[in-house]
Amino acid sequence: MAQTTEFATRIDIPVERRRSLITMLNQQLADTFDLMSQAKQAHWNVKGPQFLELHELFDELAARLNGFVDLLAERITALGGMPLGTARMAAAASRIPEYPTDITDGLSHVAALADRFAAYAQTTRQGIDFATELSDQATADLMTEIARAIDKDLWFLEAHLQG
Repeated sequence: MAQTTEFATRIDIPVERRRSLITMLNQQLADTFDLMSQAKQAHWNVKGPQFLELHELFDELAARLNGFVDLLAERITALGGMPLGTARMAAAASRIPEYPTDITDGLSHVAALADRFAAYAQTTRQGIDFATELSDQATADLMTEIARAIDKDLWFLEAHLQG
């Protein structure tokens, strides 16, 4: 995902570092947008005895991810970049595996989302390390905030699959 537009900023991070951070954040933005839409896919298509509980859980997950989409896009802008955040841009750049369209069972949706949340948590932690290496504590803090929430969401998903 190439970053082609830059805007002036007085943030005291050297331009080359900001470019690298913007690229990483745009990648995370694409993954987040895609994961949000996959949580909505599960929300709309879940069936079975746990329908209401899972329908509401999946909607909460999507709403939280939507908030992260906004936070990531705003950080990109603050660093002087342009968020690449349309649905088409996200679909083209996302590292999240495509969501299965042949499932309706509640626990199958839980397992599919758990796999994707785990992968997203891993790349989020990589983003923390990357931002830390580039001495951008604000971006590292944002990624830490996201990682903390995603780990909790993953716990909620995995709890449905245990026992």
